Amino acid sequence: MVFFSWGRIQLSDGVYGAFLSGLCPGAGGRSGANCFKRIIKEDPYLKLKRNKLTILLALLAALALTALLTAGCSAGGGSGSGAGDGREPYRVGAVIDISGPSSSLGVPERNTLQMLADRVNAAGGINGHPLELTILDNKSDETEAVLAVKKLINQQKVAAVIGCSSSGPSMAMIDTVQKEQVPMVSLAAASSIVEPVEERKWVFKTAQSDIVTVNRLIGYLQEKGLTRVAFLYMNNAYGDGGRKAFSGAAEKAGMQIVAEEKFEATDKDMSPQLTRVKASGAQATIIWAIPPSASIVTKNYRDLGLTIPLLHSHGVGNQNFIELAGGAADGVILPIGKLTVSTQIPDSDPQKKVLAAYIDEYSKKYNSPPNSFGGYAWDAFYMLVAALEKAGPDRAGIRDELEKTRGFTGVSGVFNMSPEDHNGLAEDSMVMVRIRDGQWQLLD
Repeated sequence: MVFFSWGRIQLSDGVYGAFLSGLCPGAGGRSGANCFKRIIKEDPYLKLKRNKLTILLALLAALALTALLTAGCSAGGGSGSGAGDGREPYRVGAVIDISGPSSSLGVPERNTLQMLADRVNAAGGINGHPLELTILDNKSDETEAVLAVKKLINQQKVAAVIGCSSSGPSMAMIDTVQKEQVPMVSLAAASSIVEPVEERKWVFKTAQSDIVTVNRLIGYLQEKGLTRVAFLYMNNAYGDGGRKAFSGAAEKAGMQIVAEEKFEATDKDMSPQLTRVKASGAQATIIWAIPPSASIVTKNYRDLGLTIPLLHSHGVGNQNFIELAGGAADGVILPIGKLTVSTQIPDSDPQKKVLAAYIDEYSKKYNSPPNSFGGYAWDAFYMLVAALEKAGPDRAGIRDELEKTRGFTGVSGVFNMSPEDHNGLAEDSMVMVRIRDGQWQLLD
């Protein structure tokens, strides 16, 4: 008996060769055509059938040549018709805060990206090319984020990068993607991730910028006649971005910040800062943080008996914040994307169907509802898919297509990018909500 197969081997970038392999059991083993020659010579029966075997060998060689030509055509960028086997994949990388202090943001983002990549590939890929998505964990650390994005660019040769979940790691990656000219879509909030835009040519983001959130907060405070406020923030890029944005907007609105306090993301007790807030005469308190520290400071706030209104940034827009804060979260007011109150917004809202579909798909796959952070990943993923459909894996082409994004209805809002705006979201992408009995309640 003869065991044989044909295949292809890569000789250089985009160039393949065909080969026949086989084994002659009991004869030391020989490969390819030599195997056939040996059997024809040593086996009388096969000798009589030489002509038929020669035809068989020719047919196998033709099949191998066909595979060679098909594979050779798949190398390189650009779009094509049909799904065809052997097409070069479109490679996209993601650097996500899967572990560490920002994991409550990163885990739903990772889950969303994996779910959507599986969905795209099950439907035939992008223009017939499979999508190869590599997700790396930056451990909520800026140095790890830089190492990860360099690996994706230099080793994986990705066409674009998604990430990070939080502002600090996102900011840390900017220098690398700018130098390497690789488009990046951040999932974080700090306005400085995409501003000044002339220094962020290759960088975009899907989370609402600080100033969008701040303007909603200022509007609420003005509506309630509250002019003396306290501001507490995490001592990192996200917190500092919020501090700068709120300070500038408050001054323009004629508001006075009577207490300004910071805390570390790893702090376990913020009572000293809150004691000073209590003595400041503030009429309301703004906290700019993410869980778990956002939950801890909220519990401290209630424990100290502070009764003035407590407002948070959209950094607490997930169920994890409520669960960690327990009953202390009740009464918290914040601006947030529409996902958490999707059933409470009118049917006429253009996001309504998108939100319902995302909630349904995610909940069925992971047995829990998604949150706004997963929504940022949804938006980044599908904006990149749209860019890849038009530009293929060409990095410059992808960047240009991202910048042309107009009227893209996503989970986080309706995006309108431009050369002057690499976020593309307006204030109407957010609504004001209150947490009541552990649930999100629409105020608008």
